[in-house]
Amino acid sequence: MTATAPTRRAPEAGPGSSGKTAAGRRLRPRARERLRQIGLPYLLLLPALIAELLIHIVPMFFGIVISFKNLTLFFIRNWSKAPWAGFDNYRAAIKIHQPIGQALLHSFWVTLAYTVLSVGLSWLLGTAAAILMQDSFRGRALMRAIFLVPYALPAYAALITWTFMFQQDTGLVNHVLHDQLHVTSNKPFWLIGDNSFWAMVIVSVWKSWPFAFLALMAGLQNIPRELYEAAAMDGAGVWQQIRKITMPSLRPVNQVLVLVLFLWTFNDFNTPYVMFGQSAPHQADLISIHIYQSSFITWNFGSGSAMSVLLLLFLLLVTAVYLLLTSRKRGDADA
Repeated sequence: MTATAPTRRAPEAGPGSSGKTAAGRRLRPRARERLRQIGLPYLLLLPALIAELLIHIVPMFFGIVISFKNLTLFFIRNWSKAPWAGFDNYRAAIKIHQPIGQALLHSFWVTLAYTVLSVGLSWLLGTAAAILMQDSFRGRALMRAIFLVPYALPAYAALITWTFMFQQDTGLVNHVLHDQLHVTSNKPFWLIGDNSFWAMVIVSVWKSWPFAFLALMAGLQNIPRELYEAAAMDGAGVWQQIRKITMPSLRPVNQVLVLVLFLWTFNDFNTPYVMFGQSAPHQADLISIHIYQSSFITWNFGSGSAMSVLLLLFLLLVTAVYLLLTSRKRGDADA
């Protein structure tokens, strides 16, 4: 007789096992749905993160590496074999008694004066225009549209137009000032000499103040009209309402606006490059065009990269100090 192996019977499911299996099956789609909801925002941000990495982070990393090399015209073909310079490029940039350091310091002071004037005037014009545009009157929509024209125009087209307007013999500016208003005894030069700085400031204010106007006008929309009505009933005049209601309410908007305008203007490259070309006048030698000349005109990319890194560190320091001071003031005001 042959013995047959006993067959094992599958264990019977208990009374709660079928419920656990069904619950597990229900939880799996929920877990997948939750994972999909959590991962979807990061998936949508992935193209922007890749673009930021390729456009800003990677070039900035290579720029920092180049700043420690003696990269000149002779090593452009294979920049990785350029001799290591260490901190020599940085030392040359900060030695104010040497020609490179003196030129960089001069560009820094020119850029700082240009930025302070441009940001201050842009903010002042934007604030005044935003307050005036709050009251309803006939033609307000048209005036708002006209005020935003400089901000809407392409930057290069507007700058080229201003360059033609500042021409000495055929420019519109000298035609109005000298030929029609007779303000000047002769037609001044606007694109060379001392006037080049003021021409650059005028153009910068013209193209920057509409952004300030737009941001402040949006901030004024959040101020309740009841505050002005109550202040008027208490006998407060227009200037008292602006000083006691408008400006304190616009403080959060102004904190961000001033910082953004400062960073944009301090890094401005389009204005001097389009108006003056590759070699800006000494009086209008902004630090951005100075770094460009050091890198692409004299072919000393190591020195230009070191200057760029120093500029980046300066702007990071200014931003950190500004945010720290404004956050403290905001905390004291809330307290």
